[in-house]
Amino acid sequence: MKKRIVVALGGNALGGNLPEQMEAVKTTVKAIADLIEADHEVVIAHGNGPQVGMIQNAMTELTRSNPEKYPMVPLSVCTAMSQGYIGYDLQNELREELLDRGINKGVAMLLTQVEVDPKDPAFDNPTKPIGAFMSKEEAEELAKSKGYKIVEDAGRGYRRVVASPRPISIVEIDTIKALVDADKIVIACGGGGIPVFKTEGNNLKGAGAVIDKDFAAECMAEALDADFLIILTAVEKVAINFGKPNEEWLGSLTPEEAKKYCAAGEFAPGSMLPKVEAAVKFAESKEGRVALITLLEKARDGIEGKTGTTIKM
Repeated sequence: MKKRIVVALGGNALGGNLPEQMEAVKTTVKAIADLIEADHEVVIAHGNGPQVGMIQNAMTELTRSNPEKYPMVPLSVCTAMSQGYIGYDLQNELREELLDRGINKGVAMLLTQVEVDPKDPAFDNPTKPIGAFMSKEEAEELAKSKGYKIVEDAGRGYRRVVASPRPISIVEIDTIKALVDADKIVIACGGGGIPVFKTEGNNLKGAGAVIDKDFAAECMAEALDADFLIILTAVEKVAINFGKPNEEWLGSLTPEEAKKYCAAGEFAPGSMLPKVEAAVKFAESKEGRVALITLLEKARDGIEGKTGTTIKM
């Protein structure tokens, strides 16, 4: 049966630099095209952790070279830049893949703003990893020279972390809905969306943060009344006791079961935890909605109930 699906792609799955990204999206779009070929409506969100860090580092170096000519570029603007260059590759490769399969559908990347609360406690407790992985020595030097907060990221190395407030609403949601209803494929909420908050009148001001793409995708999935939220990651299923001798891979969970594992500290913050929390929120939002966490190449099998971790009431 035809489903409306929001797919959340991890920023790390898109490569750490431009050549890697151009190569990675060739594989990424094949899995997405499989869902479209199966006659599902697909909306794509993506992360930008490596990319936004790379962009901000480049902008910072430019500012250092000539601060009067090149003022500091806000993190929100760096997110907008990342939306453009990631979306550019995704929409071109997906369009080509679909045409190669004889499917003539419009694909559009929409620059997307996402409203956050300026009083969100996340601004006082940065947790969202961005930029490249570093050694401990590199991390200590960056923390000392730039004052960044650096954390160890799920055993994979050290990364800078920034504030990650929860999304309240998607500014361009009516436009996204119109495109989806017109049978177009939309790439939106890239990098979790450009974080903004309301000021005087109708003004929106950029926030110095990066919204977690899984929560942004969940917010969009609810607003679009989607049937499925697919959160793609580096493992086929969610595990408890991850990396330990008693590691256990999970197939189907209720929101209550998933919450218990979250409370027990089974999932790493900044890694699997936000994915599970976003999946729970979507599954609880309406009877019949299903969240799926799995590998990119297993997305279609997951929709068919063959693999992945599903969370549903």
